[in-house]
Amino acid sequence: MIPYKRAVTVLLSAHLVLLPIAGCSSEADTQNSGKITLDLALWDENLSAVVNEALIRYKKEHPNVQVKVTYTPFSDYWSKLRTSLAGKSGPDVFWMNGPNFYQYVSANLLKDLGPLMEADGIKKENYTQTLTDMYSYENKLYGLPYFLDNVGLFYNKEIFDQAGIPYPDETWDWDKLKAIAGDLTQQEKGIYGFIAPISNQDGYYNVIHQAGGYVINEDKSKSGFNLPESQAALKWMKQLMDEGISPDARQQLETGHVEMFGSGKAAMTQAISIKAPELHQMLGDKLGIAPLPKGKEKAGIVHGLSWAINENTAHEQAAWDLITTLAGEEGSMKLAQSGFSIPAYEGAQEEWLQSIPSLNLKVFVDSIEFAAPYPISKYTAEWQSVETKEIQEAMRGMKTIEAATDKIAEKMNTLLDKEKEVAK
Repeated sequence: MIPYKRAVTVLLSAHLVLLPIAGCSSEADTQNSGKITLDLALWDENLSAVVNEALIRYKKEHPNVQVKVTYTPFSDYWSKLRTSLAGKSGPDVFWMNGPNFYQYVSANLLKDLGPLMEADGIKKENYTQTLTDMYSYENKLYGLPYFLDNVGLFYNKEIFDQAGIPYPDETWDWDKLKAIAGDLTQQEKGIYGFIAPISNQDGYYNVIHQAGGYVINEDKSKSGFNLPESQAALKWMKQLMDEGISPDARQQLETGHVEMFGSGKAAMTQAISIKAPELHQMLGDKLGIAPLPKGKEKAGIVHGLSWAINENTAHEQAAWDLITTLAGEEGSMKLAQSGFSIPAYEGAQEEWLQSIPSLNLKVFVDSIEFAAPYPISKYTAEWQSVETKEIQEAMRGMKTIEAATDKIAEKMNTLLDKEKEVAK
């Protein structure tokens, strides 16, 4: 997800005050003239208008509740959240993502939403199954899905038009992408045909699955990084860099692939759906979106966020009412209209398709059918730190793909074995 530069606390009364994540609301609030305060935490300030609109609706139904919203940069969000929740304080309501979910739910820091959903007649089936599965633990749901993000092929129409080349479509495969990207590369102008992202979610996780490999198997017992198919996918990406069709790893570490593409320095790149509004702002009608090219098979990665409730909140019902205001039908429609990303609420996805009329956003909705869920386990953060280091070193030519993936698989398998032992 997107890191942002500043932390801003937005009071429902519209006053802006800089604060850290506040402590979990206490019963003392209730004793103060019946008024209570809920603390809500997330990291993406691009969503502030949608959140603020939901808070206005919430305030009408809950005039005694003040909601303090804290936007914390992604780089600091998890350390602050974990520390505060472990101390039985922290925000009442907050964003949860896949890579961190198991760590929090297994530590009993998240509230089981099942009884609250049942009391309100809210069905799990109203939300995309990929995310209800992702945020379930021991058959209980601990996060109300908010939005999905999956991956598409973004392209610059102007660069294609100047070369007289038709735009990408659903028939493209790796070979065609490489051939066309080679034709569109203009080294003298510093324009690349394609940026093969060295990031995981919108980069190599997708090509690994397209090659017939996997990052982690379905029962989360084994790494797939050292499979021949996974290694072949990474070698294909490295070849694009070595041939000058894609910026190399060093260049991408200096300037992110989305920024590079948005500044007109590449004909194509892969990016997650939440980048569509940002790239449309940068490129306007020059921007196009197509499905990811297929390798041995058609595949991509899907992830998404949920709203979670602090297990130790003193205001369970008020917190639940808040997340249903944000992620219920009306809140999801407002999210859809913003164009930010695909609402997890099933009935709102059609609305999202119309949010940026010049873009074929249906590409993202259609690709859910063949998308693999973002790979997670209890120790995701630990094995991903090794993964990131090894992949970057391999892409920079400091070691072979085989050596890097063997090391990743070894670390992952050790941690996955540990997870199984703890679960016994």
